[in-house]
Amino acid sequence: MAWTIALPEVVLAAGVMVLLMLGVFRGNQSTGLVSTLASLLLVVVLVVSVTGQSGIAFEGLFVENGFTSFAKVLILVASAIAIVMATDYCRREDMQRFEYPILMLIATLGMMMIARGLALVLSTIETGTVKPIYFNDTPEFRQLTMLSFLDPIIKPIAPTFSVPNAVFIMFGAALVAAFILGKTVLGRYTVAIGSNEEATRLSGVNVANWKTAVYALGGVFSGLAGVMIASRLNSAQPALGVGYELDAIAAVVIGGTSLSGGEGTILGTIIGAFIISTLTNGLRIMNVPQEWQFVVTGVIVILAVYLDILRRRRS
Repeated sequence: MAWTIALPEVVLAAGVMVLLMLGVFRGNQSTGLVSTLASLLLVVVLVVSVTGQSGIAFEGLFVENGFTSFAKVLILVASAIAIVMATDYCRREDMQRFEYPILMLIATLGMMMIARGLALVLSTIETGTVKPIYFNDTPEFRQLTMLSFLDPIIKPIAPTFSVPNAVFIMFGAALVAAFILGKTVLGRYTVAIGSNEEATRLSGVNVANWKTAVYALGGVFSGLAGVMIASRLNSAQPALGVGYELDAIAAVVIGGTSLSGGEGTILGTIIGAFIISTLTNGLRIMNVPQEWQFVVTGVIVILAVYLDILRRRRS
């Protein structure tokens, strides 16, 4: 089967997981080795994700290591090369008859839990407790989202007013996504596949290839979101992001995106995100317990999906 092209990477990742769970790598002397394997595992998961076996937002996957800054840059470059090579392989190979061996939703949820668990395991190797990474030595990283490049213009007029760079990054990402969805072949095929996947396949479109591209693009935006959160908090925490997937689903559903596929806009998603954010902040101001916040979010998702079903039936 075509999915066996990723078998060596899967075996390697599984082997590293087993060794970590057995406690082979313990003590200060093995920190470098664990760091190397953790970074390698990240590249492996990225390759498997891009080849279409799963679509994961690397939620909470931040692990401290003993690398120098130069080594970290090399790891990032190697990761980028791996992504490009895997994507190019999928583009060149005949994937028209390819069938995913598992539902993408199940693969996504499974890999999310695996990555989240590994992040917690790797962050507790030395101290036995979860150890976040702080960026106190690199203040520029926090300035990436918290400062504003418009401050030199706005501050003389309104000293207390500021628009953080994170806002401009968000709108920039939204514009890019809107352009891709509305003005490119990838966007048109995405809507077509969501509307009727079988009809799109019978029309000659390489469905598996384009679905892989969609999941790879989703991984890029998820990575950008992770960087922005880490910059805002000035730290990377392995347990951060738990429950964010439900907020994301609620935002897109409230914004008019149909979970059945084939319908949705970027503007609607942005509006939905603002609604969820406003609701969440309001519940916190009212000192509503977090468990009840989850209940409210879940009810909103169910109601939004139900209303979407009613609307589609009437139309």
